[in-house]
Amino acid sequence: MIDLTSAPKLEDLKPALDRTFELAKQKVEAIDRDYDDSKGSPVFTVEGKYTTRGWTEWTEGFRYGIAILHFDATGDEASLASGRDKTVSRMATHVSHIGVHDHGFNNLSTYGNLRRLMLEGRIADNEWERHFYELAIKTSGAVQAARWTPHQKGGFIHSFNGPHSLFVDTIRSCRILMVAHQLGHVLMGEGDKPISLLDRALQHIRSTAEYSVFYGEGRDSYDVSGRTAHECVFNTKDGAYRCPNSQQGYTGFSTWTRGQSWAAVGFPEELELLKTMDDAEFEPFGGKAEWEVLMLKASIAIAENFIANTPTDGISYWDQGAPNLYKLGDYLDRPADPFNEYEPVDSTASAITAQGLLRLARYLRGKGETEAADRYEKAGLITAKSLLSEPYLSTDSNHQGLLLHSIYHEPNGWDHRPEPNKAAYGESSMWGDYHLMELAVYLQRLIEEKPYLTFFDA
Repeated sequence: MIDLTSAPKLEDLKPALDRTFELAKQKVEAIDRDYDDSKGSPVFTVEGKYTTRGWTEWTEGFRYGIAILHFDATGDEASLASGRDKTVSRMATHVSHIGVHDHGFNNLSTYGNLRRLMLEGRIADNEWERHFYELAIKTSGAVQAARWTPHQKGGFIHSFNGPHSLFVDTIRSCRILMVAHQLGHVLMGEGDKPISLLDRALQHIRSTAEYSVFYGEGRDSYDVSGRTAHECVFNTKDGAYRCPNSQQGYTGFSTWTRGQSWAAVGFPEELELLKTMDDAEFEPFGGKAEWEVLMLKASIAIAENFIANTPTDGISYWDQGAPNLYKLGDYLDRPADPFNEYEPVDSTASAITAQGLLRLARYLRGKGETEAADRYEKAGLITAKSLLSEPYLSTDSNHQGLLLHSIYHEPNGWDHRPEPNKAAYGESSMWGDYHLMELAVYLQRLIEEKPYLTFFDA
């Protein structure tokens, strides 16, 4: 489990953050200079060079978002120009994409970050430019909300697998519905019926909390508190829940750690938003307190599960039930080994989860729950310290990635194995690089007492 006694102080991370931002500049420039855009969005690296892997174009916004976040951290105008120009020229299809559940990834990483920087006064306020970003967010939120499957207890935004499929990932796409709702937008249905984006986001959050997250309450033989299922399958004829499943994890009855990470950050972010919203907005949905209880229960269960089932340095293996983990012996009692022969680590799961732990800690501290807040803050800082240093931080100028030891799809064998007798290691991904940058900006703002980083209007 994570060794909470080894936590650094927040301010001790500043040199590592500065180094990370310097390296990020190199990576942004290298990809802009050398990547062949005709191949599609860069997804992950092979031998240090970004390449694509067709599934959906869910990583393009991360690419431009990294450049925007680099400007956020450093004020580098060239990075801003790269991220902003490419957002304007290349991201429109993602706004109207009816075939994916990834709107909160692509469009808040780009249009959302640019709008936030404008509202913060970091870039010049231009009314038409701001309205352009807001129109993109409104449209994206409505398009995402239209990807809807009702079930016996509510409904959910279904994944690209089809209307039967609830992905745990999609809780982070609920953010785009929430921001669009804040901007006064609704989804217009048949007969000009307005459909509340807040309602749909809340229903999806409830579905994720009740079906994708386990609480050790005897749901099935694999009901371990804080475990998550990557996919939940529903009968679209009668809306009945059928079973857990997994697309990228080992099985539906094990915990794919990157899937868990999306929930680890998704619930605390929504709790932060909940705190700022008017109580009256939640009266039609049972009241704000009900939603806080639901999301806080899920957040804490996941955080505790991550701490207990992750090696001492906060770096997780790709799946908690990966079949060859037993060959690593007491792997939870020592730092993770990305160069082992049996199962890969997935640093991206830790990068995403670390931010969730830190946000949860801050939320609980605001409620006066100091002991729990200290626990989750330490876990987040330990994980961040590991990620911001070698062997996870990519310091090789010939490697286009920023965060090493990322895993995309272990069951499909998509990830590069430099040595056939070892598990996949040494490569990067756009989501990993983006979320390391997002974590770094989050930490920098805490250290420098800058405005707190949120996806919504604070």
